Amino acid sequence: MAMDRQKALLFGFAAAVRLVLFLAFPSLPDLLTGRVEISTPVTSFKRLQEGLFLYTHNVSPYDGGVFHQAPLLLPLFSLLPDISKFPLATNIVYIIVDLLSANALMQIAETGENVSPRQFTSPRKDLRWSSVAIAAGYLFNPFIIATTLARPTSALTSLFVLTALASASRGRPMTFVLALSIASYLSMYPVLLFPPLLKLCYDAEWKRSPSKAPPSPAWYALFHSADLLVTAGVLLYLSYLLMGSWEFISSTYGVHLLLPDLTPNVGLWWYFFTEMFDSFREFFLGVFWLHMAAYVGGLCFRIWRQPLFIVVTLLGIFAVFMPYPSIAESGLYLSLVPLYRHVFPLTRYTFLACSTLLYASFLGPAFYYLWIYAGSGNANFFYAITLVWSLGLTLIVADTIFAVLRDEWELERPEMKGKEVRQI
Repeated sequence: MAMDRQKALLFGFAAAVRLVLFLAFPSLPDLLTGRVEISTPVTSFKRLQEGLFLYTHNVSPYDGGVFHQAPLLLPLFSLLPDISKFPLATNIVYIIVDLLSANALMQIAETGENVSPRQFTSPRKDLRWSSVAIAAGYLFNPFIIATTLARPTSALTSLFVLTALASASRGRPMTFVLALSIASYLSMYPVLLFPPLLKLCYDAEWKRSPSKAPPSPAWYALFHSADLLVTAGVLLYLSYLLMGSWEFISSTYGVHLLLPDLTPNVGLWWYFFTEMFDSFREFFLGVFWLHMAAYVGGLCFRIWRQPLFIVVTLLGIFAVFMPYPSIAESGLYLSLVPLYRHVFPLTRYTFLACSTLLYASFLGPAFYYLWIYAGSGNANFFYAITLVWSLGLTLIVADTIFAVLRDEWELERPEMKGKEVRQI
């Protein structure tokens, strides 16, 4: 009962803060929507409004090369009142999305998969924060609040990623596959989370039903892989029926794969491919995508006993290396890191990583202003600060991986707990 009361107060206060920001500063959402740190060509709310306008006037939203988002978003957002006259309805939808995401994060924390998965129990499992505290960290994360105010579709992707993670943590394969299919349909990159999520779901289902004989891992993987393909195929076919053609494929997923829009963002791709000779473009697109996807196999092989941590780490890697990242992906990753409070004492570069992120957060908008508006800088100003931002995230990812591996090693070698280890 106390937990329910704390949850109700937390959610009520978080919703009130967002509603006050929307009502007290009506120009703030439009200001944040135009920020390249929050809105990208594939998630921008302004571009969604452009596509919605064309859709409601019986014109293909993909004409003109501005709209690059999933087609099924159009009939959903067309049900809402005109945002220019009644913005409150759309704002409330995004507030609800945030609360549902926080609820999913609480469910993940309550399963205990972060400290005690089926094949591993951390010796520090009692050092953890409550699910309410973790949800509070998400709801009052400034990156998450800024994302909510700017209303990009990445907020919806984060919701379905967290829903898939919560369902997998509780051993609910059908719900997890459905949520992951929708997240992949919206943003493409979540499909790379399927292998560790499948392992997490298999372990959780077996852990919660120890008396039932577990299915064959191969059959389990094959069945749910087919389930994922069928669900994604249904979503794509519904999009085809809505659009009347398959042109949306190249305008949505083709943009992710081929990077035709080089609008600046907090990622590493845009500047690199701006300077790239056309003859080398296809080669380096393959290298960049292969680089990002390669982490899936390596992490699944090395940290196979902790599939939840693999998912969290991959989200941090994607926040750095995906084609069109924003602070929404970074905020999602940083909100999941507190699940591993028990390994915080083993980290080494916490101060450096946090300082780097704060440094980049404050100087990033200033450098962009100097480049675009003041004219006293160039693209190198902004790209340099995005490199610092990526460095901060990379430090956190690498440091948490070290801490988790050290935690596993100390369980196997308890006599080495607290001692310094050097690899020669």
